[in-house]
Amino acid sequence: MKPLAIFRHAPGEGPGYLADVLKRHGLSYTLIRVDEGDAMPPTASAYSALVFMGGPMSVNDPLPWIPQALRLIREAQGLGQPVLGHCLGGQLISKALGGVVGPNPVIEIGWGLVERVPGEASARWLAGLSERFEVFHWHGETFTIPEGGAPILTSPFCRHQGFVIGRTLALQCHIEMTTTMIDAWAGSPEGRKLVASPSVQTADVMREDAVAKVASLHAIADAIYARWLDDLCV
Repeated sequence: MKPLAIFRHAPGEGPGYLADVLKRHGLSYTLIRVDEGDAMPPTASAYSALVFMGGPMSVNDPLPWIPQALRLIREAQGLGQPVLGHCLGGQLISKALGGVVGPNPVIEIGWGLVERVPGEASARWLAGLSERFEVFHWHGETFTIPEGGAPILTSPFCRHQGFVIGRTLALQCHIEMTTTMIDAWAGSPEGRKLVASPSVQTADVMREDAVAKVASLHAIADAIYARWLDDLCV
């Protein structure tokens, strides 16, 4: 099988726990460090699947690599290749497939509940998971769902937390977090300046019970990633 391509857009926003999952499944990947100037691949066909991680930029920023990423997503979708996006990655998928990305009503940062959107898509993609579960958030923008997509997750502060379209899964939330990533994000200059609100946690609150919360998150991620990998291995 060809390797997966994982696109990193910021030094602290790599594959995280997803790398552990891929290793357990015996799957190789190529890490494309967009933040370090790695060239975008000329075609999606060199890979078995595409994965786009998070990042502090907006998909609407005039960055030279964004049109290239959108092109790769559209190509992969046309080829029937699985695509996976986390936060910024989910927004890239939405924009590439005809959705719109813009400001969320509120900034959403820290641990928070998401809930399943009733329907066949969520029943299939979230099988075995609770109606509500806790994940990690760090975003000020959000996406609309492109034509042909089906919503699977929502939250009190962000209507669209996830959608699927064909073999593609776009998430607004983060399920790839590790304790190291939580600590690094909480300790970043932005994290240290956070002011508590109903939708924003301070750095100290994010770190509370982080080991237990990350362990629960990994169980959720295992289920979601396994479903996505089922399509990859078909």
